[in-house]
This record gives sequence, structure tokens and C-alpha cells, in this order.
Amino acid sequence: MGKTFSLRRQEIIYNAPEIRNILERWPALSDATQINEEFKRITTVSLESTFMAKLDKCTPKLMDLASSRGGAKGERIRRIKDMLLENNAVEVWREVAIRCLVVYLGEKEEDLFKEFANTQEFEADLEKQVMTIAIIGDQSTLELNHKTETIVVEGIRILNGMDISRCCALLMGIIYALNLSYPKELKYTCEVFQKLFLELDGLKPSAKVMRLKNSIF
Repeated sequence: MGKTFSLRRQEIIYNAPEIRNILERWPALSDATQINEEFKRITTVSLESTFMAKLDKCTPKLMDLASSRGGAKGERIRRIKDMLLENNAVEVWREVAIRCLVVYLGEKEEDLFKEFANTQEFEADLEKQVMTIAIIGDQSTLELNHKTETIVVEGIRILNGMDISRCCALLMGIIYALNLSYPKELKYTCEVFQKLFLELDGLKPSAKVMRLKNSIF
């Protein structure tokens, strides 16, 4: 993958092939390790380790800031934080922080995370999914092993079997590796992932993200 990087980037950027064709030609781009490597080749940044370290660092202040919201947003954030009453594992803390971030930014969780009762329901809806993290399984329990997270882009299942925070980091890797645009409905969430958690192009954040940065860092 390292030796063919230049050729691959030219094909992806200038020819803009369909994602299905890219993955058929470069199947390693559906592997988490290779997505990390490709992201580092593009940006020189270590994807997952940088994302998680920054997320963990800002989580306490982010949670306090989100909790200050009132109205419907505040109520939704309080319900999200209730997840920690049942399970306070580090993966759940990270998921709660990300969900609170989405709501705090005025965006919708369901535009990033789509929940399905079972695999059959997920498969029936697969072709309609443009860019999402699908959560499949029994959502009546918060135990991590009762749900499966799957990254889907343009109706194609790319990665599965990881927790929410890893899915978010790797989704950013996929966006960079496949030269994709951010979903318009999640532009602020993706901007935070890029500019605050991955510290890429951090000198030019939007006003909303700049206010958030000044509040939590």
C-alpha cells in the first residue's frame, strides 16, 4: 500500500471512481490497520491514537459544557449521560462525550448513528445509507457485547465490530482515504473531529467550533 500510494491518490482524486470500485481495487482500505496507515500517509498524523488522546483530554470540560445546556438539548444530553449509570467503561465515556458533542453543536445523533433492531432490518436499509455508523442488535441493554457498530458509506459496509469512538475516528480515516466530503448535516461534528481532535487545519475553524475550542481547551 505504501508503494502504490501515489498512484492510488491520483486515481481517487482525479478520477473520482465509485467507492465500490475503489474498494474492489484496493481492498486493504476496508481494514482498520490500513486505514490508519493511509491516513498517516496523507496527513502525517496517527489517526486513532491522536483522536482518542484528544477526546479523552477534553471529555471532562466537554461534558460540563454540554450539561449547561437547557431546553430540549439539555434534556437529551441528560438522557445520554444516564448511559454511564449502567456502564462507566472508558468506551462508554467516549461514546457519551461524542453523543453530547453532536447535540451540543445543534446537530442530530441519528444523522451519525442509526440504530437497527437486528441484522435483517439493517440489511433492508443498507442501500439507503450514505454515510453512517450503524448500531445493530439489542438496544434494550447497554452492555457493549449486545450491539455491533458498522461503518457504512454509500450503501457499502466497510468496517464493523468496533466501539463508537473507534468508528468515529476510522470514519474520518475513510473520509480522507476516499477523498469524501463531510455530510452537510454533520459539518460541525466533523469539523470538531478534524480540527480539534486530530488537529488538522486548526487555524481556520468556524465561529461555532472556535467558541467550543476556547471553552474546553
